[in-house]
Amino acid sequence: MREFLVEITTTVPEGTSQDEVDRRRAAEAVRARELAATGNLARLWRPVGELRSIGIWRALDEEELHAEVLGTLPLRPWMTFTVTALQSHPNDPGGTDATQ
Repeated sequence: MREFLVEITTTVPEGTSQDEVDRRRAAEAVRARELAATGNLARLWRPVGELRSIGIWRALDEEELHAEVLGTLPLRPWMTFTVTALQSHPNDPGGTDATQ
């Protein structure tokens, strides 16, 4: 699997009920746990003071990432993504990675 740095910004459409927002956020948490269990979601952070997420996601390729992984998120209709494909760096202190 390849790794991708994904920046996610979620914008709730104006006029959306709080119940709908709460329902989707709860479903999003469940789906994130499922994707972590399958290895598609490796890490996820929220920059301090910001309402966006930055994560390390895994998929066979970018097409699968969008269609089979990010596309399954309950908040997907409200999200925009910036995706950067990653490869190992020879000076990575984290070790070797077979996805070079």
